[in-house]
Order: sequence, then C-alpha cells, then structure tokens
Amino acid sequence: MKKLVSLLLCVMMLLVSVSALADIVICQNKVEITNALMDYAKLYSEKTGVEVKVITGGGSSDYNTVLKAEMASGREPDIFVIEGPTGYNLWADRITDLTGEEWIQYTGMSYMVDGKVVGFPVSLEGYGLAYNKEILDKAGIDPATLTNVEAYRAAFEKLDSMKAELGLDMVVSMVAGTTTGMTWVTGLHNFNLYLTVGTPQGDQTFIQQVLEGKVDDERFHQYCQYVALLFQYSTQDMLLNGTQDSQLAAFANGKAAFYHQGNWMDPSLVVLNPSFEIGYAPHAFLQEDTDGIIAFTPSWYVVNAHGNVDEAKAFLAAMATTEEGHDYMVNKAGMVPAFTNVALQPTGPLSISLMKWNAEGKTYGAEQYQLPDGFGMQTLGPIYELLAQQVIDVDTFEIMMKDAIAGIAK
Repeated sequence: MKKLVSLLLCVMMLLVSVSALADIVICQNKVEITNALMDYAKLYSEKTGVEVKVITGGGSSDYNTVLKAEMASGREPDIFVIEGPTGYNLWADRITDLTGEEWIQYTGMSYMVDGKVVGFPVSLEGYGLAYNKEILDKAGIDPATLTNVEAYRAAFEKLDSMKAELGLDMVVSMVAGTTTGMTWVTGLHNFNLYLTVGTPQGDQTFIQQVLEGKVDDERFHQYCQYVALLFQYSTQDMLLNGTQDSQLAAFANGKAAFYHQGNWMDPSLVVLNPSFEIGYAPHAFLQEDTDGIIAFTPSWYVVNAHGNVDEAKAFLAAMATTEEGHDYMVNKAGMVPAFTNVALQPTGPLSISLMKWNAEGKTYGAEQYQLPDGFGMQTLGPIYELLAQQVIDVDTFEIMMKDAIAGIAK
C-alpha cells in the first residue's frame, strides 16, 4: 500500500512538473497595457489550457531592473521585451531565432540580426507634443503653425498669460523626476528629439556622434534651450513629483494645454474620456521648420531559449494571426498594430493622430535605444532633474549633458 501511495505521489509530482513546464511567463514593459495583456493571457489560457503569467516593469519602475531580477530568480521569463541593440546585446545568448514563423509575412518591423528574425514587434508607437485643440482655439493658436521653436515660444507665452481665463494650472504637462521613475521620459524619449527630429527615418548621424562622445554644438544648444522652455511652462511640482497618471490627469482634465507623452497612453486616456479634440504637434525645437513627429517600433517580444520555446512561439503567433489577438492589440490595448493582416483601426486620439502623420510620411525615427544600458535614464535623467529643480541653469545643463556624453567614449 505504501509503495502504491508513493507511486501515485510520484506520478502526481511528475504531472505537476509537466504542467509547470507548459506554463509561460511574459516580462513586459508597458504598464498602461498590463490589464489588457493579463485579460488576453487569461483568454488564451482558457482557449489553450496553457497558463500565462504577466510580469510588468515600467512606468514608475525600471523595466530593465525588473527583467534582470526575473532572470536571476531561477524562473526566467519565456517571453521578454528588448528595446533595441542594447537590450539585444545584453541577452543575445538567450534570444531564439524566430525565422520561419507565420506572422513574419505580415510585418516589415521584425527585429533582425544577421538576416535572422529574432524579435516580434509589439506595436507602432510615436509621439509629438499632444495638444488640447479647444484650449488652443480659445487662445487663437493654430497647431499647424507649431513647426519651429519661436512659434512654440510665442504660443507658450500667450497661453501662460491666459491661464486663469483658460482654467490652466500649467501650459505643458511634463515629468522629469527620478524618485517617481520618470527619467525614461527625459533621458530616453525627450533626448531622442536631439537624435532624430528633422532627419530621415533611419538616419543615425547624431546617435553615432553621441556614441563617440560628441554632439553637434549648434543643434545641441537649440535642443537644450527647448528642454528649458518645456520646463519653464510646466510646474515644478509636476516635473519633480508627477507620475505617469498625474501627468495624464492634468491634461485630460483640461489643466494643461500640452502633454509630453506618446500614443501608448491612449488606453488610460480613453478611460478618462476627455471632452476635447486631441492631436500631435511636432517637437519642433529648431529655429528652422520641422514638420513631423516621432514614429517607430520601440520594442520587440523575444523568446527565451532557456524557456518554453514552443509555447512561447505559439502565444506570439496567436497574437498576430487570430481575431482574439487582433482585438487585444487594437481594441483592448489601444495600440497601432505593426501587422498588415490586422483590419481593425485604433480609436484612441493619440493613435489616430500618429496614423495621420505616418500616412503623410511626416515622421522621424527613434535612436535612443542605441545608448549604452542605463545611460539615458540613470546618467542623463538626473541632469534633467537638476534643471527641473532649478539647481542649475540651462547653460550648466548643456555643459553637464555634454560632459556626460563625452564620458561614453572613455
């Protein structure tokens, strides 16, 4: 009898082990889609019997820190996100070759290395400076004219003088705090303006200079002046203490005329249901006109070769090729899909504006992900915060930023 019980226990333990091996864990970096992704994972589990766990880093927590902790936990994620060459190089020994997967035929945005497909594009994303058209109309400002820094300077000054009349707390809803984890907004997405605004998609002139420890002095000077302008017309409390949620709330509630975030915030924006028309204007920091916004594939799902490869591949395939996957990407997560076989169209205002700019071919790229690991958020981010704290002026900010960049080559 004891032998029978022992045998049954062994069989049960083996079944549990096999079941556990069938589970997949996803580590992803988009806080704003966490609930939607978890709901889709639950639906997928119900349909396939494969349990899917979602772990999220991002927003106010550093995704890379979360991912590294998961990698060291003894239960590595089966699917995780990379954001470009730095992420790929960090985990290259774990990343599976996905060449031959069915979904590849439906996208031109796969992450490729040496002719092999290794990354599944999460979405098409982009950002300009989002605006509240109702407020701009009341102030007599046409967003179509916001194509150079002098136009912005005049618009910000006018809006600031009308804050009481327009019900504004600030002109620009902008965040820069280190304690709130917002240095990705400054050290990555804002810094990318210097790298790509006004240049053709794929142009790497300025990122290559930065990686050599150099900048274009005149262009960089104009960029630093633009950062100071954005900070001047935000509030110190929002800059230093604002979170992703409070930054959005200020804009959605009509307390800010402009909003420095990307279309990835559409799911949260739709929940707040603003009553006004929203669009993107360019981050036009130069004296000359630059009529375009940032549009790019910012991140890719990769499959961990140390994990449950077959189930991970199946999960990604289902996302790209099934009605449920398409519904998740567009209707539930509010994303602009990177796949041509998705017929659904996003309804979020930021994504609609992004698609309009993209259709007109007025877009610039994203090269911030080529920066060394942690450089944007951990090295540059605190310098932006010093400017936000008014501990340093814009001239010192420019010097400190240049010094930090020069350190890359050492």
